[in-house]
Amino acid sequence: MDNVHEKHTQLIENLLGKQLSKQELLNFSDYKKLFTFYNSHTNLISKNDENVFFEKHIYDSLCLSLFFNRYKISQDIKLLDIGTGGGFPSIPLSIVYPEMKIYPVDSIAKKIGFIELVQKELRLKNLFPKCMRVEDLNADFKNSFDVVTSRAVASLNTLLEYSIPFVKTGGYFAAYKSKTAKEELEKAANAMDILKCEFVESISYNLPLEEDFTRELLIFKKNAGTSHMYPRKSGQAKKNPL
Repeated sequence: MDNVHEKHTQLIENLLGKQLSKQELLNFSDYKKLFTFYNSHTNLISKNDENVFFEKHIYDSLCLSLFFNRYKISQDIKLLDIGTGGGFPSIPLSIVYPEMKIYPVDSIAKKIGFIELVQKELRLKNLFPKCMRVEDLNADFKNSFDVVTSRAVASLNTLLEYSIPFVKTGGYFAAYKSKTAKEELEKAANAMDILKCEFVESISYNLPLEEDFTRELLIFKKNAGTSHMYPRKSGQAKKNPL
């Protein structure tokens, strides 16, 4: 794979349990080229993180497959990615799960602009980027997604308010977290109660870095409909968490 080490290819294939096609290999290569160019003039990730772009962003994004496999999630689902930033996990997922309809959402235009560039150049027909705050998404989006996910840097009680209203009853929210997972869970009990969801489990994994870098996927299931008032407007979820 041009510009992507053979070791990286093997790590992805081992994680997904399948061999990458020539087109998928090409897409990852082109994605990395586009990202490196775009990041040189627009800050999608820090310059230090560019050196571990695969390990900290691509591989981490694709670890959502651990949840898909464990819960036997169909590949033709509808997924919402809140606070997608430079397209994580949306773009890596869209490359390896072409049947999945993926909606990356971010309020920063330059970041959604990059995702739209990748979408066009890689011809990713299953990617539907939205440039807006999640609180401002169309009401039709509520209760319509099989899975909602987020790698956004926000407290769990805030993320739950952003996410759970858009999950179908019986569907899941998967939050990417690290060291603060246990502490954040304890503070999110009230939010879970109000939003009608429950914590199911934490799926731990390690990023392929030299230092020990453990990550957690916190899995929540929505048990009943959420009040139409959530998520609250004007940044209330962050200013005054449930």
